[in-house]
Amino acid sequence: MRNPKILHISTPTSWRGGEQQLAYLAEELFKKDIDQHILCAKDGEMAQRCKSQNWPFTEVKERFSVNPLFAKAVRRVCKKENIEIIHVHDSHAHTFAVMAASFFGNDCPIVVSRRVDFPVSKSPLSKWKYNHPMVRAILCVSDMIKEITAPSIRDKSLLKTVYSGVDKSRYEKRKASHPLIEKFGLNPNKPIIGNVAALADHKDYPTFIETAKEIVSRGSDAQFVIVGDGPLKSEVEELVKNSGIADHIFMTGFKKDVLEIISDFDIFLITSKTEGLGTSILDAFGCKVPVVATQAGGIPEIVQNEKTGLIAPVKSPKKIADQVERYLKDEDLKNEMIEGATNLLENFTKEATAQKTLEVYRSLLEN
Repeated sequence: MRNPKILHISTPTSWRGGEQQLAYLAEELFKKDIDQHILCAKDGEMAQRCKSQNWPFTEVKERFSVNPLFAKAVRRVCKKENIEIIHVHDSHAHTFAVMAASFFGNDCPIVVSRRVDFPVSKSPLSKWKYNHPMVRAILCVSDMIKEITAPSIRDKSLLKTVYSGVDKSRYEKRKASHPLIEKFGLNPNKPIIGNVAALADHKDYPTFIETAKEIVSRGSDAQFVIVGDGPLKSEVEELVKNSGIADHIFMTGFKKDVLEIISDFDIFLITSKTEGLGTSILDAFGCKVPVVATQAGGIPEIVQNEKTGLIAPVKSPKKIADQVERYLKDEDLKNEMIEGATNLLENFTKEATAQKTLEVYRSLLEN
């Protein structure tokens, strides 16, 4: 079966979950001898990754979200590199790809990755680009995202579920260090409960902090860790300062040794109000740390209540605290959930994600 030549488009300058998933996908597809080229933001983290991996890439300055110069670059790269399929990995990339088709005559079919768990905007631009005739597949990272996206898509057959994946070898390679204890002075004899996520609105850190307050008010001496950086950093810092339990909460900022940090957790606690899937949860599974999570977006597809972790309603600090307490009081329950999560992780590898994505690409060539 003939393999297509793919152009991946990624516009953020930062590095978050979507960029990591693109990197995993590209890495696995290169192993399968799939020709790929990456079009990304100038001087961004993706460009740096491409340089370090010696991947073929082109840098373009994004400037703004509806940028005809970036769209023109899409057409130019497609023509120069003999691209057969465009895969867009964020909203702006999607816009530029359909602009290239409509305004510059680019005739490559477009595959869209959708990772957010809110409906497609009702704006004319969103309606146009999601139902553009060159969009031939929309890859949703969970069944829930597929369900949420479906009402805005005229041709429902375009919607496919392709779960995000993780690199299982990272868990085996992680260092035998304890950064939370060694660098931040946490007490290993007290429970450590933490989250690794951007300090962004949808991660709902106010609920995380309220949950911490509730747990401490019940007499627990638990320590709570917030790992990450983001646009709401100052707001979260202020919430911690005014929480009344600031001596129980530690903020580490952005860290690269996240697996070593997660391994120090006794419980991974994620309180998001929206979430596409939650790959940090998969990292917790890989580090054999039990998870308490909110019932947001695609999270229940991996945190299956009473099987791979414990679930609580969104924005419900008391009910979330109830689930955390169950782990604190029941070691057997923790071990049972860890075993279930370890088994589930086999279905969420980067290899599986790449294979399913490649099947979509090949089906487009056949049709």
